[in-house]
Amino acid sequence: MSTLTVRQVRRRFLILHGLRWLPIGLLIPVLILLLLERGLSLPQVGFVAAAQGLVVLALELPTGGLADALGRKPVLVGAMLVNLGSLLLFLAADSFALFLLAFVLQGIFRALDSGPLESWYVDAALAADPDAPIERGLSAGGVVLGLSIGAGALLSGGLVALGPVGGISALTLPVLASIVLEVVALATLLLLLVEVRPAAGVAALRGSLRAVPGAIGGALGLARRSRIVLALIAVELFWGFGMVTFETLQSVRLAEVLGDPDRAAALLGPTASVAWLASAGGAALIGYASRWLGVPLSAGLLRILQGATVVGMGLLAGPVGIIAAYLLCYAVHGAANPLHAGLLHRQVDGPYRNSVISLNSMVAQPAGALGGVLLTSLAAATSVSTAMVVGGIVLAVAAPLYLPAWWASRRTAPPARPEPAEPEPVG
Repeated sequence: MSTLTVRQVRRRFLILHGLRWLPIGLLIPVLILLLLERGLSLPQVGFVAAAQGLVVLALELPTGGLADALGRKPVLVGAMLVNLGSLLLFLAADSFALFLLAFVLQGIFRALDSGPLESWYVDAALAADPDAPIERGLSAGGVVLGLSIGAGALLSGGLVALGPVGGISALTLPVLASIVLEVVALATLLLLLVEVRPAAGVAALRGSLRAVPGAIGGALGLARRSRIVLALIAVELFWGFGMVTFETLQSVRLAEVLGDPDRAAALLGPTASVAWLASAGGAALIGYASRWLGVPLSAGLLRILQGATVVGMGLLAGPVGIIAAYLLCYAVHGAANPLHAGLLHRQVDGPYRNSVISLNSMVAQPAGALGGVLLTSLAAATSVSTAMVVGGIVLAVAAPLYLPAWWASRRTAPPARPEPAEPEPVG
């Protein structure tokens, strides 16, 4: 694929990964508040967010096939240009229709962006060394993701604290900063991501587009043939359903325990930043811990542990216990992601890699929507605690789905390779 070494590939992947998530971290704390400031109602906010999810669901697999057929780099460049368009709309939008268009563009961006950079890293690392420990880079990517979002959220809070600047409102400043960072990220991508494609030009583009259905069919065929791939994708169904507990219900649970939504909101800002740092810490440590038990068994145990943390959020009585369980949940979340991704990548041939990753990501969308409807309805009919306990159990139930990968690793365990005494630097 290139003349880059494994170390160079990993370093470039981490730089690009961090620049991809830093603008997202800037937007997370302010985006909903910005929409409300510009005149949207809460139901309208929910509608535009749902529209984004539907776009992602519809395009996830086709864009995965496009990245496999056309190449990772052109798809990533297209994704960044679409994202810039959506951010410019966020900067100026003042109506429901314009915000709806911005969220539709965000959906297209997220579908295009889902997987190509990670797939490029895996393909380039394995091209440089077929025995490259790709899980180390994926784990380091989880660290960078958490640090980038946490840093972006803190920077966003600092910009808002500055207050209005000229005619720009305080809530608009992080959007402006994210646009600047996205331009930097695009320029860095063009410079650092090296991808060798067999052909170029209009004819090659037409051929790549004709190959998209084949890439999608190859991914679906692999899922049908491989019990391991099918089981790993099924994990995402349980994961998407259960994530509603700590992404949505946790804030309601904290407000319920405190008896004061405003006080809960004040706590959630810094708590969310620390949670992403905890996620980075989990991703950093799991590479060492998984050497003892192996990746499949570690992934299954983490799923049980994450379910237990969610049950803890549902049953613990005080805010300190709930926040502690929340932070531990995010640490486990950060640890589990690179293990799951590594297991999936190990099962996939290069030509269909991004399509399979997109398929894995796609199934989480309807599962999350179903979880959102059922768990919030259960919370309204019974209690938030009951809904969180049910969601935690669903998360834990996915653990046995890692057994096929564990059995396969036991049958075909390769000779142990010496590990370096010290981890390679991230930067």
